[in-house]
Amino acid sequence: MKKLSTRISIAALGLLGTTGGAFSQDVAVAVPTDSVFILNSLLFLIGGFLVFWMAAGFAMLEAGLVRSKNVTMQLTKNMALFSLAAVFYYLIGYNLMYPLGTWSVDGILSGVFGSAVLEAVGVGADGVDDYGYASTGSDFFFQMMFCAATASIVSGTLAERIKLWPFLIFTIVLTAVIYPIQASWKWGGGFLDAMGFLDFAGSTVVHSVGGWAALMGALILGPRIGKYAKDGRVIPMQGSNLPLATLGTFILWMGWFGFNGGSQLAMGSIGDVADISRIFANTNAAAAGGAIVALILTQMLYRKPDLTMILNGALAGLVSITAEPLTPSLGAATLIGGIGGVIVVLAVPMLDRMKIDDVVGAIPVHLLAGIWGTLAVPLTNGDASFSVQIISVVIVGLFVCVTSGILWAVLKAVMGIRVSEEDEINGLDTSELGMEAYPEFSRR
Repeated sequence: MKKLSTRISIAALGLLGTTGGAFSQDVAVAVPTDSVFILNSLLFLIGGFLVFWMAAGFAMLEAGLVRSKNVTMQLTKNMALFSLAAVFYYLIGYNLMYPLGTWSVDGILSGVFGSAVLEAVGVGADGVDDYGYASTGSDFFFQMMFCAATASIVSGTLAERIKLWPFLIFTIVLTAVIYPIQASWKWGGGFLDAMGFLDFAGSTVVHSVGGWAALMGALILGPRIGKYAKDGRVIPMQGSNLPLATLGTFILWMGWFGFNGGSQLAMGSIGDVADISRIFANTNAAAAGGAIVALILTQMLYRKPDLTMILNGALAGLVSITAEPLTPSLGAATLIGGIGGVIVVLAVPMLDRMKIDDVVGAIPVHLLAGIWGTLAVPLTNGDASFSVQIISVVIVGLFVCVTSGILWAVLKAVMGIRVSEEDEINGLDTSELGMEAYPEFSRR
């Protein structure tokens, strides 16, 4: 149940050339299948818990970028959305993403509570684990973290004015149905994969999906009270804790090594480990490029560097390299990430001119930089086609916009998605939850 189209070097029957010491002759040694199974499973597990740590990064970033009267709400949403994603990806999403049999109702949903998820035990022909590859449990764990990350993207954009329970219902549908279906088109061996679409770790499959869902929610929800003056001015609403937002960014940066490095999906050969090392280095270079460009560009445009832009510049660089972190050189990876930084600095004020209120800048970072990263793949990977990359971005975008737009509209009509004006002014911490993150300080 792996991302079928990603480059995989299974070494169960491969050969390793060893030199030096007792093996001074070039002796070919077969890699034991047990070792391949263990190393591949270990990659999934290590990569998975690094991506899990990104949940903390999203929570800290959002808590730092919202006003103090809404911090508890953001923390609550992030705890709840991750937990709901874990349960509903298990119940439905995993088998939608990797359908069993044909695309019929039985084929899609068969095994929802059965062995296709994890209930059976054993390795090889009598069990669910692929002895020549990796454990099913490690693969499920890794893939589930990507699903949860998609939901985290939506949370920050809609902060400070959305009700808790409608948001959580949206999260359930996003993680159980919307994300897995479109992910199956690429990573489940679906028609986008057959077309030749390349998205190594998910600039489109993960990040733009969260961005499209966030954009539709922002359009239907509307901006925060007082964000845009009648004369067209944008009223700054500064975050409550920039040290916390910076910590969140560094946590996300670290988690991205698992996000991209783990997407190599194999660690059973010298070639795989060399590729993972290259992916780590390119991922880091792209983040640095995005941060540096945002630093310089904000100095040029505003005569002072803007920390929030620098943080989002680093994240945009990470999103930009996610579609292809292996084939670029370090210099190319830095430039790809740097363009992500440009996108953030220019897109944030553009959204404000359009009166699209994105509290944490997730739409420029995850949607726009995700599109850029996907379209940049052919620049370094000769197997990619610009036309196929563009068509795939459009298909995924249309699907997510239509499905999430309908869902947001239904939630708005049935139960309402926005808190009252009074509750928004007082803060969601007290109105929705009855507790404050910083009770010893006066709210603002």
